[in-house]
Amino acid sequence: MTDHSYTTSFRVDETPQDVYTAINDPRSWWEGQFEGPTDELGGEFTYRYENLHFSRQRVTELSPGTKVAWLVVEGGPAFTDEQDEWPGTTIVFELAELGSGTEVRFTHLGLVPQLECFDACSSAWGHYVSDSLRTFITAAGPDRGPGPPA
Repeated sequence: MTDHSYTTSFRVDETPQDVYTAINDPRSWWEGQFEGPTDELGGEFTYRYENLHFSRQRVTELSPGTKVAWLVVEGGPAFTDEQDEWPGTTIVFELAELGSGTEVRFTHLGLVPQLECFDACSSAWGHYVSDSLRTFITAAGPDRGPGPPA
């Protein structure tokens, strides 16, 4: 059986630990409002973007320099008819050292083409992960000072 969950990847010339630190600071690369800890195992945080999205995630894995995972406990996009597509899905960042850099592989497990929000959500993830997170890591990474204002 093939998993068709949304996935994307990119490579940066930063260490896996620097990338890991950046991922755990989504307030610096993901537009919207956050409440709660994003960098504590078992911690829960909420994310809100205008009236288009509200969700609550639980941090289920923090493996320094290798992996971060968030389980969506509640919510998701508010612009779809189906309001229960995100709970039970998992947002995963996997890191692999490649020479002097790091490959970041992002997967939203359970965000599959059959879901109503797939096109809009995968486009948004493409922006936030491949553009915003990548820019934060390379231009204003965690070892070079604060990123863009939250």
